[in-house]
Amino acid sequence: MDLQWIWKSALLVVIGMILLRAAGRKSISQMSVVTTVIMISIGTTIVQPIANHHLTIAVGSASVFIVTLLVIEYLEMKFDWLERLLNGRAQVVIENGQFLPESLRKMRVTADKLEMQLRQQGIRSLSDVQLGTLEPNGQLACELVPHARPATLGDLELLLAKHLPLQADQDPLFQEVRIGRHAKPDFPDLQ
Repeated sequence: MDLQWIWKSALLVVIGMILLRAAGRKSISQMSVVTTVIMISIGTTIVQPIANHHLTIAVGSASVFIVTLLVIEYLEMKFDWLERLLNGRAQVVIENGQFLPESLRKMRVTADKLEMQLRQQGIRSLSDVQLGTLEPNGQLACELVPHARPATLGDLELLLAKHLPLQADQDPLFQEVRIGRHAKPDFPDLQ
């Protein structure tokens, strides 16, 4: 019984991991069309040698796929028109709390799918969205109207400054580390 397929399979998994690592870390949702096609091709190519006994050709083919992907990604960084051609651009699909039907048709996406993404982002109402764009990776990005935006630390600091007087020189815990002793020791015998 020929057991070479065991070590060949293990070798192909390791080589596949190395090649995919060279391609970069992206989840499936972040992959461009070109990247997705190449990744599927690599998967198909890596499986073939187990049946056909052509390990060298499979590794070579997978390597060519990865090099092609890296060249395409490099060219996309250099030439904006190529990135736009291969990946597309973000498209406005929601404006002032309303879906833009023409954009939805152009992007071939339903309002239900966008509503699902809004719910996943914790947005309770379409009217809370000032601007929504469908990104090239299929994700919905939203800018909320001012009253629906979460409060930031800066907002809270401004609010507190208006309603609470500033407390004079509190003894911060890290002050002891900076100066090497307590600024105001509460219990001198425990120092």
